[in-house]
Amino acid sequence: MKAIVALQNKMNRIQAKAFECLKKKEGQNTIEYVLMLVVVVGVAGLAGVLIKKFMPDLFDQVKAKITGSMSEM
Repeated sequence: MKAIVALQNKMNRIQAKAFECLKKKEGQNTIEYVLMLVVVVGVAGLAGVLIKKFMPDLFDQVKAKITGSMSEM
């Protein structure tokens, strides 16, 4: 139980510091950059997951074309 209370207190302190950072005009630029970075990383990760589904078929097609052109020689 003490561990849960300690964790809650720590989370409350972190939350208070985060709100203090949001209120400052100076830190706003940093937060905006971090949010943009999160969005870019998220989009790149999503694109990677979507591309991963199509990669095996793509490699099989390339392999078939290479094998087909090699057998024609």
